[in-house]
Amino acid sequence: MLKANNKKICIVVSSLGKGGAERSSGLLSQMLFDVGYDVHIVSVLNDIEFPYKGKLLNLGELKENNDTRLGRLQRLKVLKAYLKVNDFDFIIDNRTRIGSIKEYIISQFIYNPKNTIYCIRSYNIDLYINPNRVLARLTYGNAFKIVGVSKAIANSVAERYNFDNVTSIYNAVSVDNTTVMTEKKENYILFFGRLDDDVKNISLLLDAYAKSKLPAYNVKLKILGEGKDLEKLKLKSKDLNLSSTVEFLPYIINPSELVKHALFTLLTSRYEGFPRSILESLSLGTPVISVDCKSGPNEIIQHRQNGLLIENYKPVALASAMNLLYEDKDLYLHIKERAKPSVAHFSEAYIVKQWQKLLN
Repeated sequence: MLKANNKKICIVVSSLGKGGAERSSGLLSQMLFDVGYDVHIVSVLNDIEFPYKGKLLNLGELKENNDTRLGRLQRLKVLKAYLKVNDFDFIIDNRTRIGSIKEYIISQFIYNPKNTIYCIRSYNIDLYINPNRVLARLTYGNAFKIVGVSKAIANSVAERYNFDNVTSIYNAVSVDNTTVMTEKKENYILFFGRLDDDVKNISLLLDAYAKSKLPAYNVKLKILGEGKDLEKLKLKSKDLNLSSTVEFLPYIINPSELVKHALFTLLTSRYEGFPRSILESLSLGTPVISVDCKSGPNEIIQHRQNGLLIENYKPVALASAMNLLYEDKDLYLHIKERAKPSVAHFSEAYIVKQWQKLLN
């Protein structure tokens, strides 16, 4: 494995709580720390939930004390002083971006562009880069690198903005397998993630499940997570007469036990980045049915090998896939047997080598 040469790395995050992008940022800090980098993390919000390694500067605590315009200016001064004192070799910015002027100031006057790496963790690139090509090039054109977490993201950014500093590095997968769970007496399929229907399109999942044979087989659909559309989805479930077979579960930090014992997990998003739910499911030996959204699923799933990849926005096709994976036992066992080996190349050891090549 490549040596880190004691380089100092600052990872900037919106937070270390709730989302897949945040979990991936925490895991990145652990991977870099474990191979010898001097890792620091700057969190914009006071939401520190996922594991991380390194020294933490929690700007969120300052934000909670004073979120006035003067307070925001003070936090920028604290960040600039912190970066100057520590003289980092690289800054890895994982945040979704804010206003154009603010981001220009941060990119050119708070950071040093020559050692700044911007991560893009969603195919909705507008969350990260201004859609105006001129402003985007002024802000990010002189950055050291722009890293997309999927090839589709990296290709889209390069083509859209004509950047020549774009590359891709996948999210790594790390699952805690130390927990033990008693054998489940019920069969269930599982969705886990943020309950934001505009992104995750859980309504499609409910429509497909209602059209499938699974409720008749008494195979429950468990929906694990929290978000703005929880009540909306509960109401939709009731309207589809699914109240007895759909179960909504509260968010938990580590859902590995539920994932491991699910028959299969599902992803029905309108767009993604590089979805952790697919990686974590397969790493636990749990098959996945996913829509072929941009981006990520078709870079992880090999159809009928480690899961099923279905055309998006087609509830009948999704229902048929559910029926197939439940009823065709030979296909199910074939897919389940190949689940874990199929994500070996997304392991921490493999992905951190790509980061080391970039940073060295």
